[in-house]
Amino acid sequence: MKRLKLGMVGGGRGAFIGGVHRIASRIDGRFELVAGALSSSADTAAESAADLGIAPDRSYSDFRVMAKTEADRSDGIDAVAIVTPNQMHAAPVIAFLRAGISVICDKPLCATLAEADEIAAAIKSSNAHFVLTHNYTGYPLVRHARRIIANGELGAIRVAQIEYAQDWLAKSIENEGQKQAAWRTDPAKSGGGGAIGDIGTHAFNLLGFVTGLKTEALSADLHSFGTGRQVDDNAHILLRMQGGAKAMLWASQIAIGNENRMCLRVYGEKGGLEWSQENPNVMSLTVHGEAKRILTRGGAGFGDGSQLWTRIPPGHPEGYLECFANIYTDAADLIEGKNDGAMLPGIDEGLQGMQFIDTCLRSAGNNSEWLPFGLKKS
Repeated sequence: MKRLKLGMVGGGRGAFIGGVHRIASRIDGRFELVAGALSSSADTAAESAADLGIAPDRSYSDFRVMAKTEADRSDGIDAVAIVTPNQMHAAPVIAFLRAGISVICDKPLCATLAEADEIAAAIKSSNAHFVLTHNYTGYPLVRHARRIIANGELGAIRVAQIEYAQDWLAKSIENEGQKQAAWRTDPAKSGGGGAIGDIGTHAFNLLGFVTGLKTEALSADLHSFGTGRQVDDNAHILLRMQGGAKAMLWASQIAIGNENRMCLRVYGEKGGLEWSQENPNVMSLTVHGEAKRILTRGGAGFGDGSQLWTRIPPGHPEGYLECFANIYTDAADLIEGKNDGAMLPGIDEGLQGMQFIDTCLRSAGNNSEWLPFGLKKS
């Protein structure tokens, strides 16, 4: 199988998410990392490229130079992964799209609504593809849950609950030099949202992906418990959804005892399902009046998802890296014209994520006022 050539912006020494993207891109053998502008520091960029076996002539200190040079090469990259802090998403995304190079961007889309609109315009005028890595949509049982609901097995959705709880910001470690905490709690780099931008957008995206329902209005209560912290670290959000469904979203980075606890519960007129990211290979499904069923990744009743979304036999756990790999593999198929990207988060999901952050901030700033949620499309 021919591997697509991948570039990367950001993700140099000391970065977290860049390593995750690199592993995910390699799991199914669909991409080969051959170029990068891995740091804003020229020395760190060169050292990081050497660590990863990138040839010196394909290590760049400026992403703009990288976009132009790679577009002009006969063996230039097919796609680029953008793994920089939020405030550095828009410029490289736009540069590579204008160069005709497909983009795989870490979430959230960017730092501001104005930047989001600029990205949307660049996508419209480019023949390249754009993918946003809301990677939790890649879990096999999450995709199976989406099918169950789309097939009407739960009936009309009445209630949904989604939570994403962490504890890594229970103390103000951004004041102690912790790199990840420093930029994620700096509104100049993360944008106005803290927990709502970092993990709340994941929860909001997953809720819509699985239920298929759009949000019509929301009321947000945002709070910062960290000493001197400038962005929210805990959020309670009520949502009114299509068809009269009600939802609750909790995103917290100060919930001591939780690591990456994302839980989804959806209840309809006929049945309900429950799934947790910390045990992603198991999901419960209950039809009203019947005993609860336990579904397993790739197990009985999973259908063609076993061939499409899993790699190893049932009982052998797959997790975070593999669900991320499903996003990369679907992106490779999209670039090669082998699928239509229906499962892939893209610009519409990115715009909705930015609108979610903005609406939450405005609601919380006005005593949790209920605000309509715009269903803007690209």
